[in-house]
Amino acid sequence: MIAPPNRHGAAAFWLIAPALVLLSVFLVLPYLNIIVMSLRPPAVGAPYGPGFTLSNFTRVLGDAYFLGVLADTVWIALKTTLICLVLGYPVAFHLARTHSRWKGLLYVFVLSPLLVGVVVRSFGWLILLSGNGVINQGLRNLGLVDAPLTLMNNQFGVTLALVHVFLPFMILPLIGAIQSIDPNLEFAARSLGASRAKVFRRVWLPLSWPGIQAGCTLVFVLALSAYVTPVMLGGAQVKTLSVLVVQALIDNFRWPAGAALALILAATGAVAVWLFARASRPLMRGVE
Repeated sequence: MIAPPNRHGAAAFWLIAPALVLLSVFLVLPYLNIIVMSLRPPAVGAPYGPGFTLSNFTRVLGDAYFLGVLADTVWIALKTTLICLVLGYPVAFHLARTHSRWKGLLYVFVLSPLLVGVVVRSFGWLILLSGNGVINQGLRNLGLVDAPLTLMNNQFGVTLALVHVFLPFMILPLIGAIQSIDPNLEFAARSLGASRAKVFRRVWLPLSWPGIQAGCTLVFVLALSAYVTPVMLGGAQVKTLSVLVVQALIDNFRWPAGAALALILAATGAVAVWLFARASRPLMRGVE
C-alpha cells in the first residue's frame, strides 16, 4: 500500500531533522552571534558596549594596512591552490589509472600528511627551513652557499608548508573524478589521430573538471583561513587576516573588531568561490 504524500513529507522531515539541528546549533547560531558582535561598539573592561554601529567594518575597509593584509591572504591562498593543482593532478591521474601492487602504499603516502597534526607538520617545516635547519646546513656543507638562505618568515615558507598540508585535499577529489572517466574515450581519441597532449586537453581535462573545481575550492578555503602555519613559518613578517583575527580577539580583547575581520575574511572566501563556480559553469555544463 502506498503511503499518502503527506506521510512521506513528514518522514523526510524527521530524517533530516538531526542534521538541521546540528547545522543550526554549530553553524547558524555561531555565525549570527559573530554578526551581532561585529556590529557592537568596543568597550573598556567588557567584550563590547551597548548599541550597534558599522564603525568596525568601515575602519577595516578604510585602512590600507588591513586591505593589504587581506590581499596578501588571498594571494597566498591562490598560490597554494595553483601549486596543489599542478602537483596533485599527475599524482591523482596515476593513482586513478594504475594497477600496480604499490597502489595502496602510494595512497598511504598521499594521506600521510593528514595523519599528523598541523602543529607538528608546521614545526617539521620550521626545522627544515630555519637558518640553522637541515636544508641550510646541507647546502653549506656542500659548499653551495656561504650564508643561510631565507626560507622562512616570508611567503615562500608559508606557501610551501601550506602546499604540504593541503595537497591531499586536492588529490582525493581529483582521483574520484578521473576514475569516473571511461578509458575508452582516450582510446577512441587516439584512434582518430589525436596526440596525447590533445587527448589530455580535449578529453581528460574537461571531464575531470568537477574534481578540479572541488579540489580548488577545498584548498583555497582552507588556505585562506589557515592560522597555525602562517604564525609558525611567517613570524612577524607575514600577516594573514586569520592571524589578525586571533590577535584582535585574544591578545587585544577587541571582540567586535575581531568579529568584523572574521566576517570580512568569510565574505571574501565566499565571493571568490562564487566567482570561480560561475566561471566554471560552462565547463561543468559540458561535463553534464
